[in-house]
Amino acid sequence: MSISELRETPHIKPNGVEIAETILLPGDPLRAKFIAETYLEDVVQFNDVRNMYGYTGTFKGKRISVMGTGMGTPSMSLYSWELIHIFGVKNLIRIGSCGAIQDQLNLYDIVFAMGASTDSNYVQQYNLPGQYSNIASFSLLEKAKKVADEKGLPVHVGNVLSSDFFYNADQTALEKWSKMGILCAEMETAGLYMNAAHAGVNALTILTVSDHIFRHEQTTTEERQTAFTNMMEIALELA
Repeated sequence: MSISELRETPHIKPNGVEIAETILLPGDPLRAKFIAETYLEDVVQFNDVRNMYGYTGTFKGKRISVMGTGMGTPSMSLYSWELIHIFGVKNLIRIGSCGAIQDQLNLYDIVFAMGASTDSNYVQQYNLPGQYSNIASFSLLEKAKKVADEKGLPVHVGNVLSSDFFYNADQTALEKWSKMGILCAEMETAGLYMNAAHAGVNALTILTVSDHIFRHEQTTTEERQTAFTNMMEIALELA
């Protein structure tokens, strides 16, 4: 039996439940549960291994799945690789939180990650003869921007930082990234974009500003799970 016919992994065991070709990927599994219960119809849970909840349902008549990915490039890369290569997912949309590092961003603002700079070494596995630029799939980015415009939701589109460091011993690191025009910091997008590019599928990250790092502003844990609804509603329209 080939790996593509296995249809389960040690981390995702759907027990025959379909995983849709389009999937929303919040880091927090409780955010996945909230989206499934709030927005989807005919919902069936397809995963609970390690409490990484995954669900499939319909939104406006279209099949769509949602699943948590955990924190950091290793976790996102593991789950997105399996979703792509084992379960045939074609459109992967990360919806997450970020820490703003530009003055024009405020709490609850929405960011579309057109590109994802990174301090991760994940790209080294591809043995590329140079530096690689991690970019979103234009088809998803274009559609997401159109949805946001139709909803009257302003968004920031640009480069984000996918960092392996939540607590960085180099206290000047984010200031340096900010000077290069990076909008915000998060921990997963670069790995997702690399997996998608290498497999020839589509990926996009949509973020909501949960913290402003330089202004020491932040939202609560509960708000991160349930209050970032504008981001969720844009992503759902991409199915």
